[in-house]
Amino acid sequence: MTSALRLRFVFSLLMSLLMSLLMTGWVTWLNIGLTADFFLRWSHAFIAAWPAAFLIVMALGPTVQALSLRLLRPVLPR
Repeated sequence: MTSALRLRFVFSLLMSLLMSLLMTGWVTWLNIGLTADFFLRWSHAFIAAWPAAFLIVMALGPTVQALSLRLLRPVLPR
């Protein structure tokens, strides 16, 4: 495995972990509030969301990065 691929894998793992934790927590709180079973429901949502988020970041990350570079090309120093 090349270092670039290893970096992409670790970045995708950490980014998907962080975003899944935050977003499932936020949406769970919006839907049910801070109830007695909040953490149980949050953990179920997180376990379902993280693998999907990881695959999405791995698959679409390079495309989003290329789009970001294209959008910022006029303002980035050369």
